[in-house]
Amino acid sequence: MKTGILPYVLIIAGLFTCEAVQAQSAKASLNHIALSVVNLKKSTEFYMKVVQLDTIPEPFHDNKHTWFSIGPKSHLHIIESAKEILSHDRNSHLCFTVPSVDDFVKRLNTMKVPFSDWQGASGKITTRVDGVKQIYFQDPDGYWIEINDAKD
Repeated sequence: MKTGILPYVLIIAGLFTCEAVQAQSAKASLNHIALSVVNLKKSTEFYMKVVQLDTIPEPFHDNKHTWFSIGPKSHLHIIESAKEILSHDRNSHLCFTVPSVDDFVKRLNTMKVPFSDWQGASGKITTRVDGVKQIYFQDPDGYWIEINDAKD
């Protein structure tokens, strides 16, 4: 009789172990970042032309939302809802990786978009201790954007 119960006990123990493993692997992942903007048209053009993001369909169709793809399963939502442009700290920024910061800087210069290094020196590029180049600039609502050439 005792040996007849053992397989059932092992099966039940195995089920609890599988549930525990699944619970540990159910981590959160980034879906989207939403920014409140004053002028949707101006911000949409900026992210399309300057940052070169592609728009994706948005479900509202209310002329108050634009959605962009920023990764395989991540999006940037800009929403026209801000009443005024606020000051934003450089430490709070979006970061996009490009193949070449130097080529990106050439585009910014052509488009007359001001940028700086981390310390705020206009037109300069920061090279981090790990060799990654980075620059910073602001979108029309003052949100900070970092562009870098990180490989990972």
